[in-house]
Amino acid sequence: MGILGESLEKAAAANTTRRIPKSAGAQMRFLVKQHKGTKAVAQLLGISQRTVERYVKDQIKRPRKDLAARIEREVRRRWQPKVREKAQRRAAQTGGITIETRARFGFTAAPGTTDDGRIRLITQHLPPAYAARLFDAQSAGATEQQLQNIAAEGLQEIYFKDRGRRADGLLVEFTDIDYVELDF
Repeated sequence: MGILGESLEKAAAANTTRRIPKSAGAQMRFLVKQHKGTKAVAQLLGISQRTVERYVKDQIKRPRKDLAARIEREVRRRWQPKVREKAQRRAAQTGGITIETRARFGFTAAPGTTDDGRIRLITQHLPPAYAARLFDAQSAGATEQQLQNIAAEGLQEIYFKDRGRRADGLLVEFTDIDYVELDF
């Protein structure tokens, strides 16, 4: 998953109403319940099935740092799916999405204007239509480049073209992203 996909996941996780389980055993039990078995969790995390069983029984209490990060990431990804879905639906129908990014934008512009890429810090609210397109593309398994193209198109129309009031022939694309944060 790329930087924009991770930012979408992080924004969805920010809408949860309860904290994830704290202990490794509780997190592992949650994953086992979600995947309906220890074998699938072992494959997901890249550890043995016996190790998963030992975490479930609280025989092992403290995982290695890299394993702890993988466990937490997988729990966060699956935590409160209905709450996340509701927040995404609200953003796609009425609320929209706010994007904050520092990136280099490439331009294709009319003759006589500069088309040099520039690093810009932009915080812009995008309408619900672009939020819906981002969520649909993400759920359909879109690549990072496809997600970036949707976000760039939204910024092009709302920020650079000011909803069609200026820069008529301008085309914008992300060429180098320093960071992206989304909120909905």
